[in-house]
Amino acid sequence: MEYKKNDTVTVTIEDIGIEGEGIGKIDGFTLFIKDAVMGDTVEAKIMKAKKHYAYARLEKVITPSPFRIEPKCSYYRQCGGCQIQALSYEKQLEFKNQKVRNNLLRIGGFSEELLDTVMEPVVGMEKPYHYRNKAQFPVGTDKEGNLITGFYANHSHTIISNTECYLGVTENKEILEAVLSYMKENKVTAYDEATGKGLVRHVLIRTGFTSGQIMVCVVINGKKLPAEEELIEKLCKLNEEKTEMKRKKITSISLSENTERTNVIMGKKIRTLWGDDTIQDTIHVRNCTDWSRTDRELTFAISPLSFYQVNPEQTEKLYSLALEYAGLTGMETVWDLYCGIGTISLFLAGQAGSVHGVEIIPQAIEDAKENAKRNGITNAEFSVGKAEEVLPAFYKAENAAGRKATADVIVVDPPRKGCDEKCLETMLQMAPEKIVYVSCDSATLARDLKILCDGGYELKMVRAVDQFAQTVHVETIVALHRTNS
Repeated sequence: MEYKKNDTVTVTIEDIGIEGEGIGKIDGFTLFIKDAVMGDTVEAKIMKAKKHYAYARLEKVITPSPFRIEPKCSYYRQCGGCQIQALSYEKQLEFKNQKVRNNLLRIGGFSEELLDTVMEPVVGMEKPYHYRNKAQFPVGTDKEGNLITGFYANHSHTIISNTECYLGVTENKEILEAVLSYMKENKVTAYDEATGKGLVRHVLIRTGFTSGQIMVCVVINGKKLPAEEELIEKLCKLNEEKTEMKRKKITSISLSENTERTNVIMGKKIRTLWGDDTIQDTIHVRNCTDWSRTDRELTFAISPLSFYQVNPEQTEKLYSLALEYAGLTGMETVWDLYCGIGTISLFLAGQAGSVHGVEIIPQAIEDAKENAKRNGITNAEFSVGKAEEVLPAFYKAENAAGRKATADVIVVDPPRKGCDEKCLETMLQMAPEKIVYVSCDSATLARDLKILCDGGYELKMVRAVDQFAQTVHVETIVALHRTNS
C-alpha cells in the first residue's frame, strides 16, 4: 500500500532512531514518529511521505509502552530539548549505549566480537534531573506583547514561555523572574530577531555546584542597560530571601554586548556590573571503581565565555575515566588537544611528566593558565591555536631542529564535527603509545577511530557516559593503544 501526506495510521513502535524518534513499520513501510516510545502502539498522521518511509506526527498513544513514563515537564513535546523524557531512564541508557555501538559498527567498521570485548557498561546518573550548571534563555515577547523568556520551540526560534526547566538548577526560575520584573518596571525592550531592534537578547546563568556561586550574564543589543543599579538590586535581593537561593548565592552579574545580526548568543565584550568577573567550581578526581571516593580535587574559574562541561556529576566520572585510560606513571609527555580552560589537562598533569594543552580561544587559554596557577600546577603549558595547525607546526619544527617530536599520550576532546584530518595525520606521525578520545558525537568519533585504527592503533576500551539525561546526546570515551607493527 502507498501512503501519502495526511494519512492516519496505527503502528507499533519497534525501535528508536538516533534523534530519539520512534520507528515503526507497516508492511515494510517505515514510519519515523517523534515522541513515540519503543513498545507504544500509536495513532499517527503522516506529515511527509517518501517512497519507502515517512515522517509522522504522534496523534495519540493507543497502548502505552512498558518503558513509557509521565514526563515531568508539560512543555517537553513543544520544546524538543528533552527528546526522550517520556522514556524510562534505564531504557534511555540502553538506547545511548546502543547508539554508540551501532555507529562503531556501521561507520567505524568494527566487529561485533571486538565491541563485545572492549565496550564497558554505560555510566548513568543517580538523579537525572536538575544537572545542568549552565543555561541560556532567549528573551522576547508573546503575541500580546508581553515580555517572556524560556526556550525555543523545536526547530524554530519561537520562544516557549517557561522559566522552570527540569534540566537546569531550581534557582534559574527566580533569577529569570527577577530579570523580567526589572525589564517591565523600567520599560526595557526585548530583542526582535526579525527587525534587529530591542535591547535584551538572552540571559545566561552559570552555577558552581560545589562553590554555590551563581553568575548572571545579560546579553544585550547595545552597550548599556537603563537603570542598571535596579537590576543589580533585584538580583542581589534574591541572596537575602529564604527561598531556593538559601544555599547558593549570586556572586557575579555582567553584561555581554552583542549588536550583530547573528544566531550566536554571546558577544565578545563582557562588562562586569557587580561582583566578580568569574565564579569558581571544583571538579573531583573520582575512583573509577567506586565513584563515591575522591582521590583529589581541582578548582576552576569560569567566565561567561568559558567552555566548561555542563554536567558536573558526570564530568567528574568522564575525566576520571580519561585519567584511568591514559594510564600515566609520572614520566609521560602528554598533549591535550581542544583543551578549553584546561580541565582535562590539569587532571592529567597530576600524574604526568608534562602536559601541553592546545585551544583556539585565547580567553580559554588565559583561563587555563590561571587555573594552573590556582591549583599549583607547574608542569602544564598552554598554546593558542587550532589543534590541526599547532600540532603539525610543532612536529615540523622539532624535525627541522633534528629532534623527535614526541608524545607518549595524546588526549583529544574535539567539537561535534570531530578531529580535523590534518590533526589525525599528525597524531599518527607522532605515534604516541596511547590516544584517549573524548567525543560528544559518536558518529564522527567512529569515523576518526577508523582512520586511527587503520593507521596503527587498536581499540582497547570504549565507554558511554550519560552527560545529557533526557536528551538523545551522549558522551563517549575511548582508549586506543599503538600496535607493535
